[in-house]
Amino acid sequence: MKTRKMFFRMITASLMRRRSRMIVALLAIAIGATILSGLITIYNDVPRQMGAQFRNYGANMILTPTEESFTKADFDEALSRIPDADLVGATPYRYETVRIHEQPIMAAGTDMESAKKTSPYWLVEGEWPASGSIMVGAGVAESLELKIGDTETVTYTIERGDGSEPEERTLDLTISGTLSTGGSEENYVYVPMEDLEQLTGTADRIDLAELSVSQTADQLNSSMEAINDGPEKVTASLVKRVTASETTVLTKLQALVLLVTIVVLALTMIYVATTMTAVVTERRKEIGLRKAIGASDLSIVREFMGEGMLLGGIGGLLGSFVGFAFAQFVSRNVFSSSISFRPLLVPVTILVSIAITAIACLIPIRSATSVDPALVLKGE
Repeated sequence: MKTRKMFFRMITASLMRRRSRMIVALLAIAIGATILSGLITIYNDVPRQMGAQFRNYGANMILTPTEESFTKADFDEALSRIPDADLVGATPYRYETVRIHEQPIMAAGTDMESAKKTSPYWLVEGEWPASGSIMVGAGVAESLELKIGDTETVTYTIERGDGSEPEERTLDLTISGTLSTGGSEENYVYVPMEDLEQLTGTADRIDLAELSVSQTADQLNSSMEAINDGPEKVTASLVKRVTASETTVLTKLQALVLLVTIVVLALTMIYVATTMTAVVTERRKEIGLRKAIGASDLSIVREFMGEGMLLGGIGGLLGSFVGFAFAQFVSRNVFSSSISFRPLLVPVTILVSIAITAIACLIPIRSATSVDPALVLKGE
């Protein structure tokens, strides 16, 4: 115990005698540890953050019927195969051809609250429709000269299979808003599902469902397979343009983070090696004198390695917490969300910092053990 205490005092005293040089080395290690801790935190959290950002671009999974349609029970059964925590939104749709101003228009009945979650990119001027109201696409509004606040009669024709006269059903709905997406959605009108069921006289029918699932590509494939192994009336498929883009961006971003981390650690190692080499050069006479009076190479190795590892431990400890602050800053400014502290990252950062410092000390230590006492004491 006394030997260890003496060894620690000797190392700290040696560091204190060269405070300016060691403080700079400590700062270099702390900066390296900060980048390491921060980027690893970001690296681990990138899938969640990127997933949340890509959910703003719409659904990444589609449920379609194997026959003509499926029911709400089939829909709920399919959703049960996806963890609730991963399901951002699930929106059922039913499509029917209706007439407004005697012009045929495709109407989509849906759950408006769910549609807000799966299609956050929709630009709605006015209000989302509630019961008794309708939202029209920008293309429909322009072609039929429809305006927000107008009340329009929506007509649906029920064809009779027995050859009798078709039945005309009507429903007066108030235009609550217009929808702009830049896509085909502008050619539809959207009504609450219950209003479309009232207009058509039939219920419990779903033609398609859009799901927004916060999962990685592999997890999405697993969820898709789980649904496809379930109800025979429902088939799940991925929206390739969304999932493929997400996977590509995520892979490149993680590779960039990993590359930057490696470069920063390499630079830290080089700086520590340079600093320790300068220290060895300054202490050549001291090392020569110690060896002349019987000090072994092992004791010299232990001293320099101890100094380096102590700096690595302190720098790693500082870097762990500063790195989390750095990761939190990046996350809030880039992804507009916070991240949670990972306690396990503290010992990992400290151990990596110590390892990097120990490796950086190998060349300076080799130089220290090769000092020839006779030459040094002669002043050569």
